[in-house]
Amino acid sequence: MIDGDLDMRELRRALWRRRRWIIIPTILACALTAVGVNFLTLRYKSEARILYEGRENIFLRPEVDKATQERSGADQEAVTSQVQLVLSREVALDVIKQLKLNERPEFDPVLRGISPLKYLLITAGVVRDPMRMTAEERVLEAYYERLTAFAIERSRVIAIEFQSYDPELAARAANAIAARYLEVQQTAKQDQTRAAGQWLAGEIDGLRRKVAEAEAKVEQYRAQTNLFVGTNNTNLSNQQLGEFNSQLGAARAQKADAESRAKLIRGLLEKGGSIEVSDVFNSEIIRRLSEQRATLRGQLAEQSSTLLERHPRIKELKAQIADLDLQIRHEAERLVRGLENDARIADARVQALSANLDQLKRQAASTNEQDVELRALEREAKAQRELLESYLARYREANARESIATAPPEARVISPAVVSNTPFFPKKVPTVLVVTLAMLLLTSGVVVTGELLGGGSLPRLRSPSLVPEMEPEVEADEPLHEPTFVAAAAPPMPRPMVAPKELGVPIDALEELAAYLTEAGEAGRRVTVVGAAREVGTTLAALTLARVLSKRAGVVLVDLAVATPNLAAVAADAAAPGIADLVNGTASFGDVITRDRLSRVHIVTAGEIGDDVDETLASPHLVVAIEALVQSYDHVVIDAGAVGDGAAGRLARLTPKAALVVAGTDPAVAQAAQLRLASMGFDDVVVLPGAAAADGNETVPPTPVAA
Repeated sequence: MIDGDLDMRELRRALWRRRRWIIIPTILACALTAVGVNFLTLRYKSEARILYEGRENIFLRPEVDKATQERSGADQEAVTSQVQLVLSREVALDVIKQLKLNERPEFDPVLRGISPLKYLLITAGVVRDPMRMTAEERVLEAYYERLTAFAIERSRVIAIEFQSYDPELAARAANAIAARYLEVQQTAKQDQTRAAGQWLAGEIDGLRRKVAEAEAKVEQYRAQTNLFVGTNNTNLSNQQLGEFNSQLGAARAQKADAESRAKLIRGLLEKGGSIEVSDVFNSEIIRRLSEQRATLRGQLAEQSSTLLERHPRIKELKAQIADLDLQIRHEAERLVRGLENDARIADARVQALSANLDQLKRQAASTNEQDVELRALEREAKAQRELLESYLARYREANARESIATAPPEARVISPAVVSNTPFFPKKVPTVLVVTLAMLLLTSGVVVTGELLGGGSLPRLRSPSLVPEMEPEVEADEPLHEPTFVAAAAPPMPRPMVAPKELGVPIDALEELAAYLTEAGEAGRRVTVVGAAREVGTTLAALTLARVLSKRAGVVLVDLAVATPNLAAVAADAAAPGIADLVNGTASFGDVITRDRLSRVHIVTAGEIGDDVDETLASPHLVVAIEALVQSYDHVVIDAGAVGDGAAGRLARLTPKAALVVAGTDPAVAQAAQLRLASMGFDDVVVLPGAAAADGNETVPPTPVAA
C-alpha cells in the first residue's frame, strides 16, 4: 500500500529485518532501568491541608462591621497570596531551626561529603559547587526542592507537601510548616493591630488639641459678636425675635376681640333691644339688677291679678322696674366703654411691640454675616469632635483586640500530615515501562529514519527478469566508447571507471550523467534513456540513473519500453495500473504512481498497453501526463527501450535530452543509433558506454552528430 511518499508495508518489512537493533537495546534499557531504580534512595511524601476562611469571628470584628453577619469570602488572589506566605523565607528558616534540618546530610550535602562523580560534574561546570554556598543557602535550596505548596482548584484549601528520605520527618515538616504559617499570620495580625493602636494614640493627641482650639474659637467669636445662645440652643437675638413676634400676635388678637365685643354691645344699646350678650350677663352688677327686676316683675304680675293698672302699688312696681332697666343700660354702657378702653390699650401695645420687632429685625439683619461665620466655626469644631470620638472608639477596640493573645487566625488546619509507608519516589514499575517504551520508540524511529533517508545506500536491485541485461558479454577487441554529448556546447564527460559486474553501464558514467543533468537546470529535468539495441541493459541503466538522482532530488521513472516493459518487477505494487491506463482514462495519477522497493524513486509502470501502441504514444493525454509529472518532480526519467521500438521518436518533443546505452553493441550500430536519435529531434544525446570499455586501451572520440 502506498501512503503518500511512504510504503508502510516496506517499512514494516524493514523493521522486521532489523528487529535485533530494536529488541536488544529495548531489553537492555529495561534491564538497566530495573536495576537502577533499586539503587535509588526511597523518598516519602506527606501532605497537610489548610482551609483559608478569610474572615474573623463576629465578636472580634470592628464595631462598624458587627452589623454585618457574614462578609464575602476570600478570592482566588487572596488564597494565592497565602500560598506565597507558606513558601516565605521566614517560615522556612523557623521550620529549619525547629526541626534542626541543617544537621541532616539530606539537607546539607557537605555533611556527607562530595562523591568523586559529583566532583567531576562540579569541575566540568555542570553542577554548582556547594562549598561556594553558605550553609543557610544549601539547606534552603534542599528545603525548597522538597516543599510543594499550592491552592486546590475551585476552593480555599491550601495543600502543603513535603518529601524526605525519612517518612516521619516528612510528616513532621508538613505539620510544622502549617503550624508556623498560622503563627506568622496571627503574629502579623497582632502586629498590625498594635501598630494601628500606636498610630491612633498619636493622632488622638493631636485631635484633642485641634478640638480644644476649635471650640475656643467658637466661644471667643460668640463673645465678640454677642451671639449668645439661649434656650433650645438658639441664638438670643433670634429667640427674642420669636418671642416679640408671638406677643405682637397676641396683642393684635386681644385688640380685635375687644373692639368686636364693644361694637356688638353698643349696637344692641342703640337699637334699644334686649342685651343678651355673654359679657353683659357675666357682669355682677347687671346680674343683681336683673335678679331684682325679675323679682319686681313677679310682684307686678301677682298684684295685677287683684289690682287695677292705675293702682298706686302697680305704678310703684312699674316705676321700680323702669329704674332697674335704666340702671342695666347704664351698666352696659359702662361695660362698653371698658371694652373700648381695652381695645385702645391693646392697640397701643401692638404699636409698641411692632416697633420693638422692627428694631430686632434690623439688628438680626446686621448680624447675619457674623452668624454665618459662627456656624462655620461650629461646624469645624463639630467635625473635629466627631473625628476625635471615632478615633477614640477605634483606639479602644485596638487595645481590646491587642490584649486578646489567643485571637484565632483566618485559617485553620483541616487535614494534618500523617506518616506515609509508601515511597513516593521512585515509581519502579512506571519508570521501567516509560524507559522501555521510550527506547522502543527511539530505536524504531532510528530504523525508520534510516530507511527513509538511506535509500541510496541500500543494496542494489537484483531482479531475475533483468539478469540477462545486467551481464552483457563484451568482446575483447570491442572498441571502447566514452560518454559522448551530441550538443556542441556540452562539455565532454570524464572517462568512466570500470563498472560493477552486474551493470552493463559503468556506475561512474551514470553519476557523471546525473551531475550533468543537475547542472543543466531546467533543461536537465527530462531525459529519455534509449538502448542502441535490445538487451543492452536499458531498463537497468534508467533505474540506476533515477536512483542516483533521487539522492538529491525527487525523481519519477516512467516505463515506456512498450516492447519489453520490465519496471513492474521492481515496483512496490507490481499490479498497479500504468501510464497506458492513465492515458486511456481508466486510472488516475494517484493510482499509477508507486515506488521502487529499494530507494526513494517513484515509478510509473507501462500498464496495459494493448494493441494500439502507436495510438497510446501519439495521444495528447501522454503529453499532458508527462508535463504534469514535470511539474511535480525535479527529474523525469523515461525508459524508452530500444531505438527501433518506436517510443523514442514520439518522446523527442517531450524530452530534449537522451541517454543512449550502447553496452555490448557494434560501434557501427551504436553510431547509427546515435545518428537516428539526433534525426528524431533530440537536441542532446549522451552515449553511455558498456562496462568493458573501461578495460580496453582504445577509445572512440566523440562524434558530432547533427540534430
